[in-house]
Amino acid sequence: MYALKNKVQLIGNLGNAPEVKTTESGKKLARFSVATNESYRNASGEKVTETTWHNLVAWGKVADIAEKYLNKGSEVAIEGKLINRSYTDKDGNKKYITEVQVNELLMLGSKTAATA
Repeated sequence: MYALKNKVQLIGNLGNAPEVKTTESGKKLARFSVATNESYRNASGEKVTETTWHNLVAWGKVADIAEKYLNKGSEVAIEGKLINRSYTDKDGNKKYITEVQVNELLMLGSKTAATA
């Protein structure tokens, strides 16, 4: 195996339209969540589907594409890396967040697919 990397690939559907902001330095930032589904059969033979929500963040050109083309329910394939960060909430408690920083975005299920 080659050198191990921090790499994530997901295919799923957006939970909401991207929330887009521009930083003080002028960089564009898009935040959105994607749901992935995994199905299996339990011990009784019943089909079970589990949904997992992933928090995503995109910067620059990828954020532009997300803002312009993505909507709630859009099916996307993304590639990126895991980012861990922390902050202190208003009550003084330290909170930890894991997000996927999107490097590549591919729209699926549409004739007007766009890539970044």
